[in-house]
Amino acid sequence: MYVQIDLDGPAGTLRVSGYELPTVELVRAPRTRPDTHTPIGTRKAALLALTVDGEPATVRPARARLLRRSYRVDVRVDGIRYRLVPSSHMDSRLTRNGRTLGTLESAGDGRVDADWDPAAGPTPLDRALGTALAAAFGTGAAPWWETLGDIVAELIP
Repeated sequence: MYVQIDLDGPAGTLRVSGYELPTVELVRAPRTRPDTHTPIGTRKAALLALTVDGEPATVRPARARLLRRSYRVDVRVDGIRYRLVPSSHMDSRLTRNGRTLGTLESAGDGRVDADWDPAAGPTPLDRALGTALAAAFGTGAAPWWETLGDIVAELIP
């Protein structure tokens, strides 16, 4: 399935579309300075607007701190709960109402590789939304013990 990803991090815009896919758009508030660690430019929910085929949806990225799950992104679309959460250094797992749909990988450069679980039966909405979240927030994270080790190493002269 072909997916078109148009990401402009400095401007804070993302559009995911494709044949038989709903269009997913994520926009950062105008005139806000982007952070350098997030492809869309922020993890602050108040500064983000998400739409799916023109209808508003709720996006809640976590703060991205020490634990992998702190990099999660939660979305609610028409009563369906989605979560993108890191599962390794490079990959993140997408779930719909707690059921795993697949794993995605994105370095934050506007490209996304996805490995969808056919047994889970991902829908076009699942694919479009998962791709958008991976492109907007990147995927993967180091485990807490590795991150903590890096912090400690920085403190030791």
